[in-house]
Amino acid sequence: MSYQSKFLIGLTISILCLVGVVAAGNDLLPTTFHPVTDVYPGWQLGVQLWTFHTFTFFEAIDKAASLGVSWVEAFPGQKLGADYPEVNFDHNLAAELRKKVKEKLAEYGLYLSAYGVVDMPNDESKCRQVFDFAKDMGIGVIVAEPPDEAMDLVDRLCKEYQIKVAIHNHPEPSHYWNPDKVVEAVKGRSDYLGSCADLGHWPRSGVGPLEALKKLQGRIVSLHFKDLNEFGNKEAHDVPWGTGVLDMLAVLKELQRQKFTGPISIEYEFNWESSIPEIRQCIAAYNREVAQLKKPAWKDVFKEDLSNAVYKAGSWEFKDGVLSVLGEGDIWTKEKYKDFILDLEFKLDNQTNSGVFIRTGDITDGNWLHTAIEVQILDSYGKTVPDRQDCGAIFDCLAPSKNMVKKPGEWNRYTITCKANKIDVVLNGQQIIDMDLNLWKEAHKNPDGTDNKFNTAYKDMPRSGNIGLQYHGHPIWFRNIKLKEL
Repeated sequence: MSYQSKFLIGLTISILCLVGVVAAGNDLLPTTFHPVTDVYPGWQLGVQLWTFHTFTFFEAIDKAASLGVSWVEAFPGQKLGADYPEVNFDHNLAAELRKKVKEKLAEYGLYLSAYGVVDMPNDESKCRQVFDFAKDMGIGVIVAEPPDEAMDLVDRLCKEYQIKVAIHNHPEPSHYWNPDKVVEAVKGRSDYLGSCADLGHWPRSGVGPLEALKKLQGRIVSLHFKDLNEFGNKEAHDVPWGTGVLDMLAVLKELQRQKFTGPISIEYEFNWESSIPEIRQCIAAYNREVAQLKKPAWKDVFKEDLSNAVYKAGSWEFKDGVLSVLGEGDIWTKEKYKDFILDLEFKLDNQTNSGVFIRTGDITDGNWLHTAIEVQILDSYGKTVPDRQDCGAIFDCLAPSKNMVKKPGEWNRYTITCKANKIDVVLNGQQIIDMDLNLWKEAHKNPDGTDNKFNTAYKDMPRSGNIGLQYHGHPIWFRNIKLKEL
């Protein structure tokens, strides 16, 4: 089993146990937790939270979640949150605050891929404190710039904890600005030691990223992925990927050739207060280039121009990564889907009523509602005992096990898994639906004897069909709408 697989299994279990959910392993369907939605399996595209260092850790997590990534790389020293003005996120964080961090990550379906750049001195007690923190938080990579005299200690602790240390390269004249120095530092040492390849700092020092990656073959543990407006200028700044000096496709091809797996962190060091639109451009460029190397594991359900959607013209629009309703009518995929994982986020207004339709038989038929399964969206925040028409329900057929919807104005995350006769729904990190369609044997009748509105027994519902988002006369917003076919 690869390091990546071991890390994902351990991380999933450690985080999800905190919210009462146990996952048996990364190879199982994500029916009890939010999945990793990487387009290239093993390449953990995420955000280094230094990108949002002018905000608190919790604010930075919200921003990372808005981008639809599954991974974040934390750094020491970021203010934790507005409720903890004197507390920094680092390896000294108290146990009760670590738990709050884990719960926040699990709610969004985010995972800590790495931590750094952190001091790693030739002091065993101080190094152990960092390793203990990483182990507790499920972090698989520590990013550091250890002094030469600490390398034996660091290597020994890496092997003991089975956690990797990636040597970071700040620009010249820092100790590791030249990749040859990193090669020298890790020579003869375990595979747990390698490079955190900062693709922006190398060009600032006059080093070509592609050539540096080739020198470090087999030792690349993680990347701080960047594109700059100039080469060889220490004052150069970040630009959206593919618009600067970096040969992005060549770099990705080299990573593929080396069979790299691990964190690829977006560290965007420009327009600090308003970098989200540019980071979206980076992610879009990454997705386009990866698609030239390998068929993406996950895809966007709707294109930004909605050319693959069926809807009334002018009634829906994509803007700044958010799909919102402007007029009337539902929006549908042109494509039909059978077995799949659908992952999306939605935001409600007061009294919003909407839904997600899956496996809809014929959307041109005026009677389509009776060949559609609806996962309900509703402003039922605060309701103690949810029923078959509350948020998270399979509408009119099965109530959610728990009311997990957030109050209006906050983003919620759905993961809906359809596999043959099974429908599973996770809302905000909690499994709320575990449904066997074959138990619904009669039209208008639920297994518990209650009535439903459908002319078709759920066991006879189509097992393939269109996916739709409902407009029911109320404001509704969606983002990060992704799908993986099974």
